[in-house]
Amino acid sequence: MIHSTVDTTADRLSNFDFCHHNEEMRKVWEAINAFKPSHRIPIILGTNTRYFVFNEASNPAGIDFQKYSEEPDTMFDAMLQFQRWSKFNLLQDAELGLPEKWVISPDFQNYYESAWFGCKVHYFPDQVPDTMPDFAGEPERVMENGIPDPFGGLMSRGLEYWEHFKARAKEETYLGRPIEVVIPGFGLGTDGPMTVACNLFGADFVCETMADEPERLTALLGFITEATIQRIIAWHKLGGIPVPQDGFGYADDSIALISTPMYKEHILPHHRRLCDTLGTQVRRGIHLCGDATRHFPTLQKELNIRTFDTGFPVDFGAIRRELGSEVRIQGGPHVEFLMRATPAEIRNEVCRILKSGVLEGGYFVLREGNNLAPGTPLENTEAMYHAGLEYGIIPDQPK
Repeated sequence: MIHSTVDTTADRLSNFDFCHHNEEMRKVWEAINAFKPSHRIPIILGTNTRYFVFNEASNPAGIDFQKYSEEPDTMFDAMLQFQRWSKFNLLQDAELGLPEKWVISPDFQNYYESAWFGCKVHYFPDQVPDTMPDFAGEPERVMENGIPDPFGGLMSRGLEYWEHFKARAKEETYLGRPIEVVIPGFGLGTDGPMTVACNLFGADFVCETMADEPERLTALLGFITEATIQRIIAWHKLGGIPVPQDGFGYADDSIALISTPMYKEHILPHHRRLCDTLGTQVRRGIHLCGDATRHFPTLQKELNIRTFDTGFPVDFGAIRRELGSEVRIQGGPHVEFLMRATPAEIRNEVCRILKSGVLEGGYFVLREGNNLAPGTPLENTEAMYHAGLEYGIIPDQPK
């Protein structure tokens, strides 16, 4: 099947100067990635399949998550369609317009780790797929059969999808451009040992056991961490990616549930093992949704985290003062605010954030905080972008 044409006249950016934008965008990213920030900050939108599936404009056929997740051809076609729609409708500092090539890979969303450990995937109406804590009540049962095969369970299906994608990409183009299939992200990363434990056993169990039976939780977290490391190493080798690697990043949103002393005692050792095994000291990063900024100084000091991708609530000026001018911070207006507010209110909020002192040093990326909600008006995302251009000028730094 060879894809040929799509009518783009109804797209938001149908008359946009893509060449000028893409040239400017590349210069901005090259500068910040080389630790030499340009004249302005980058401005992006964090989207995933949820945004596109539940957006009628990008998903006019009404593909649901079960069909998308369980039919590799549907996933392949939908990913190309969603990517095309994004490149012609979402104004941000990413490549816009027809790319030189489309880059896709299989996508199993955030349930992939708990499903790999043995939890059942559920398809809830009007929601993303997810798992339930199937090991609640008998948490040690997760260890009965030892470390899961890095390419077993859900990962086996992921490997099949990857091979299927590559076979199709060899024979097809999309809108006259080639398709490159890269190794799936679900093999290469992790949502973090505490978050995975909460998904497997329930957050109540994890927090209560942390306080009452810490040795028990240490054993479970140690098992999760070791299994995660073995999976990531195996998939890195499959993709020809070095271990350890520069720029290693991970997440662990559930640490927002605990105090910093509890984090240091119970979770930090597992994070240290992840970072020291899988990453060099160069450009380590972490994504943390929720109210987790109290942990940032510890992460910076103990793990040499240099990039913090934030959620909400966040006091950006305070974080900059606490972490210093050489740490890269990513964040911006709360996603609910971005969806509900007026463009004028969004402009004022971006102005407030960017005048907080967060621009000191230039290592800031403006984005929604965190993960663009379906139904967010494009007028609002564009208001954030234009306000970012206006107020995101990086001040001259002392020589």
